[in-house]
Amino acid sequence: MCGICGKLYFDQTRTVDPKELQQLAATLSHRGPDGEGVWTDRNVGLGHRRLAIIDLRTVAGQPMCNEDGSIWITFNGEIYNFQELRQVLQTKGHIFRTQSDTEVIVHAYEEYGRACVEQLRGMFAFAIWDARRETLFLARDRVGKKPLYYFLSHDRFLFASEIKALLVDKAVPRVPDPLAIDHFLALQYIPAPLTAFRGVRKLPAAHWLELRQGRIEMGRYWELRFTPKTQITMPDAIAELRDRFAEAVQLRLVSDVPLGAFLSGGVDSSAVVVSMAQQSERPVKTFSVGFEDAAFDERSFARLVSERYGTEHTELVVKAPVADLLPRMVWHYDEPFGDASAIPTYAISELTRQHVTVVLNGDGADESFAGYDWYIMARRLRRGDLIPLWLRQRLADCLQRLPRQWRQHQPLRKLSRLAAVMAKEPARRHARWPRSFAPEDRWDMYTAEHQTALVGSDPERLFVDVFARTNAEDCTDAALDTDVNLYLADDLLVKMDRATMAHALEARSPFLDHKLMEFVASLPVEFKLLGMQKKRLLKAALRGQLPDVVLDRSKMGFSVPLARWFREDLREMAHDVLLAPRAMQRGYFQPHTVANLLDAHCRGESNHAEHLWDLLMLELWHRTFIDGEGPTPSGSSEAQIRTASGLV
Repeated sequence: MCGICGKLYFDQTRTVDPKELQQLAATLSHRGPDGEGVWTDRNVGLGHRRLAIIDLRTVAGQPMCNEDGSIWITFNGEIYNFQELRQVLQTKGHIFRTQSDTEVIVHAYEEYGRACVEQLRGMFAFAIWDARRETLFLARDRVGKKPLYYFLSHDRFLFASEIKALLVDKAVPRVPDPLAIDHFLALQYIPAPLTAFRGVRKLPAAHWLELRQGRIEMGRYWELRFTPKTQITMPDAIAELRDRFAEAVQLRLVSDVPLGAFLSGGVDSSAVVVSMAQQSERPVKTFSVGFEDAAFDERSFARLVSERYGTEHTELVVKAPVADLLPRMVWHYDEPFGDASAIPTYAISELTRQHVTVVLNGDGADESFAGYDWYIMARRLRRGDLIPLWLRQRLADCLQRLPRQWRQHQPLRKLSRLAAVMAKEPARRHARWPRSFAPEDRWDMYTAEHQTALVGSDPERLFVDVFARTNAEDCTDAALDTDVNLYLADDLLVKMDRATMAHALEARSPFLDHKLMEFVASLPVEFKLLGMQKKRLLKAALRGQLPDVVLDRSKMGFSVPLARWFREDLREMAHDVLLAPRAMQRGYFQPHTVANLLDAHCRGESNHAEHLWDLLMLELWHRTFIDGEGPTPSGSSEAQIRTASGLV
């Protein structure tokens, strides 16, 4: 696991200074504290920061080249089938000098060209410079576990694992993108290819990008297929799932450094721990996070699993995030990020890194096995489609016309939101239900000037597009496909990557093995969701291996007590930050709207915790990256990072 970056000038007489790349790479030192490498050749250069996981003897082994130096790569990730690929490539005449998975990608590119990504099983983001073709080739893994950002102007192209590295180059403007901000407030994350910075883009998951003679060509190389459905019985599906999942875990146990697992006490992380324990000779090291508020604390369930499988268990209790934590988190996430579960994820990652360098987790199970309540709600709402659309729209319009102060009351607010959802097509309905600010709520808050800047903005359109292109024939499968492409890729995996890599901790996700995902996608919908039974197949496969109380309890999710925090621990900070003159002068919101939300929440009249968290993250992001206020340095190395990224 590493951090990568690079620069290409279109003028071939202009030389990339190695010191420029070292400055870019310095901002990524938290991702790779074990080594640094830089390579330049006239107008092109690649940079690398290494976190040593496998083949520890190789120090600063990247950027890496082929035998004649015509192909150079900088790579972030892990390729789990690299030994198998290595054998295939050797039979085709390729000669290897190292034992690394990086070199396998180099020779796979030589052999297969763009299609090399189709051969890779793992998590990755990499860039290859092909000197013979004078082409830069970038690629990102199938579901987006590893990040990759880029900037294109008239004279240069830059890429990096994190946006802060791009900002080292003065050609990259620190200007907010209003369209991206609107998407953030709608979804709590910024979907690819947008970023919060105008001109900076994310390479979407499952995509490659080729840059040649200043022109970009981009393509998608993978997507889930939900049809045709596999003809299989439930008992046979259970047996095959167990075998496939065990293999996915086994592949992720390969490491030359200590590894462990996050254990929340939920089904997904518990399944990972069970499989690890069954395949490990030593006790598994497990790590849990909880809260003082019992309503949000799952540690007792984690202990049940730990005791059953004899793990070496460590716990952490998270309190309200204090002033010194939030700026550090904002700095690591680069963009406004509204998923508040980033707080415990960040905290447990810091603790876990004190014990291990690699951690397995349960990410991705909900999006394969239908683990969210909104999948049940979506099926229920489909019955409402029997009511004529015009009648559903009329009811929604009537409720929307009620005075705003009436709609702030919780019962009417819920009814209004339900009616608005019912008046939508299934794709837009899915966009609305589990997210943050509804379109009408955002529009009411925006200033006239900001509304003008957002003409044509439609975050829900992303969901419509996925529903339109999916080959899923069932509404639940279509929703699963949408969540894999949007919520998983741009929220959950961003959360995990930044939180773990902030502490040089590599996270591996067995449920996101693409072969396992393809198998589950091909199964009948009723194997995943039947009536009120979520994750039906997964729970059936784990029955007898996990305590029934873990399998049968209601899903809690990785929630945090935001509502109480904003009324108590974060109350003063929220007022100071959100109602500060400079926050009011950003030009996004009418000042009274933010004040009204905060006051209503603090008085206990309504629960606006999610909205307030989004607004707080947005303002802290502005202070960090637009106003130039970086986090408080924790040491000389971080001070150097802040200097390199222009945050002082």
